[in-house]
Amino acid sequence: MRITNYTIIVALVFLTVSAATTSCKKGCTDEMASNYSQKAKKDNGTCLLIAEPLPAGLKYNRIMPLGASRVEGDRPNFESFRYELWKDLKENNLVFDFVGMESDPASYPLFNGLDFDTDHEGNSGWTSAEILNGIATSLSQINSPDIILFSSPGGNDALKNYPIDETISNINSIIDVLQSNNPNVKILIEQMAPARSDIMTATLTDYINSLHGEVLIIAANKSTSTSQIIPVDMYTGFTDDFLADDVHYNELGADFLASRYYAVLENILEQNLD
Repeated sequence: MRITNYTIIVALVFLTVSAATTSCKKGCTDEMASNYSQKAKKDNGTCLLIAEPLPAGLKYNRIMPLGASRVEGDRPNFESFRYELWKDLKENNLVFDFVGMESDPASYPLFNGLDFDTDHEGNSGWTSAEILNGIATSLSQINSPDIILFSSPGGNDALKNYPIDETISNINSIIDVLQSNNPNVKILIEQMAPARSDIMTATLTDYINSLHGEVLIIAANKSTSTSQIIPVDMYTGFTDDFLADDVHYNELGADFLASRYYAVLENILEQNLD
């Protein structure tokens, strides 16, 4: 992404978001590169062997959107909250960079003359166990995030009706890994938005409601003097009108989530005074 007064190299890792796009994921396959992707099966020429250091003393916030398909997005089929949030943050002159080993290939309009920062850590279909298994590798490939946006924790577990005790254990362990990587990390963890009402069975409703309560407990138990875990209510006021399909957001839904995230982030991020 381009930020006034300095340049930061952004890894553009093109990979598939559906079987309809391509059968092989493209990206950087050079293990010596700063943007090496274990998921890439075919090199697309974007490997970066040297990254330009950030200016000393700059107040700078690395934000990792973490989760599954609700983070990844799949334009034009459904939206991620990332683009709407990015616009909100840019419009208010905040200093930040989205980070992660994934980068979706969709087309996004310029905003105030700037290209959208497509980096994230969302992997379609991943359960809490898969996120836990992959997060340490991703963190080893990028600069430590300052802020995590933990999207729909346990969402795919709920859809598959996995044992909720295992899901809660995995979420706690993911937070342990994030805090071990950066003891000062701030984690915004969603009390997730529901699925479309016609698939919200009693079992699925109970599961998601239980996770809403567990998020509050996790936040209280895992917050430290240097690492705050902040629950973000994404379900109150969320309606079917915000969904593009059974579980994913349309533009209205993406904007709804972005506004909830922004309300927290505006009090965490440093103002750009340049």
